[in-house]
Amino acid sequence: MKQRYGVAMTYGHILPGATRLSRQTSSLSKAARQRLKWMDWYAAHKQHARATCRHFGLSPDVFYRWKHRYRASDLTSLEDHKQTRTPHKQRVPVTDPALVQRIRYWRERRPRWGKKKIWKLVSKEGFGTSISTVGRTLDRLRTTGQLNEPAIVVARLAGIRRRRYGKRPYAIRKPWGYPVHHPGDLVEVDTVHVYPVPGERRYQFTAADCIAKHTARVAGATITATNAQRILTAIAERFPYPVKAIQIDGGSEFKAGFEQACQERGIRLFVLPVRSPKLNGMVERMQRTSREEIYDLRPMPLTVAEHNELLVEEDHIYNYIRPHDALDLLTPDEYYQANKTVT
Repeated sequence: MKQRYGVAMTYGHILPGATRLSRQTSSLSKAARQRLKWMDWYAAHKQHARATCRHFGLSPDVFYRWKHRYRASDLTSLEDHKQTRTPHKQRVPVTDPALVQRIRYWRERRPRWGKKKIWKLVSKEGFGTSISTVGRTLDRLRTTGQLNEPAIVVARLAGIRRRRYGKRPYAIRKPWGYPVHHPGDLVEVDTVHVYPVPGERRYQFTAADCIAKHTARVAGATITATNAQRILTAIAERFPYPVKAIQIDGGSEFKAGFEQACQERGIRLFVLPVRSPKLNGMVERMQRTSREEIYDLRPMPLTVAEHNELLVEEDHIYNYIRPHDALDLLTPDEYYQANKTVT
């Protein structure tokens, strides 16, 4: 060997069996070659498993699984042979074909009848079976395309009829960490229905500031985006400061025109997750105050115009006369005047 180092040599002539290993290496998949790097690094660093995991960003479970599989004489042991996971023997349905035909008959004749009803019917016909067997048979027939069901039933089973909430053109979820420190930073808006006379439903649109507690309320005969836009006008007239953001629920009255009106006024619009009224707690409490201090104590106005006149008067009392426990018995206006130099 002394005078042969200056010439080309075959790797396999130095290490017995290395030629076979080199051929295996060239035929390994990319994932298997990466696992081979794990094993090489592990062997070169005093077989320190945890250090190997940290070096390659592996979980110990993954590393040890492949370490146990690894055989130095057979690099293909690092391949992920998924086909080997398939059982050699698979269960074959042994349901009576006559029973399958009767289950299929009843399901196609009455698509809304479930497995319990069909089980009862085939049991009366003399078939000894269980509800679970009927259910599995229906699933198998449906999966293999042997069951002819109406589109509405297929859609229900696939979950297509579940309500979808599309993306709003302007409203968004309130960003995490959105600061609410000063009057006008966030105003909550909501709708509540009231009954001025038996059989007539009327709607009150309410706005409540989260800091200074100012409120604005308007009434409408219908719950539409057009009527909801009037609360924006009331806010501009009755709040002594500009509003930066409004928080609403997902009601239809706060879409379309209302959303566009907020965008035109430069007011950010935050929409709550579904079924989360607790996140609009300020205005929800304001709705209760309206009921306790207005509607429970006096006759309801007969017309929408009279109703709105009453709300203008009550808003003035609420914002300028009524002391608030949450504001240390100040009115919203007194609180704002005392703190507006800070804002």
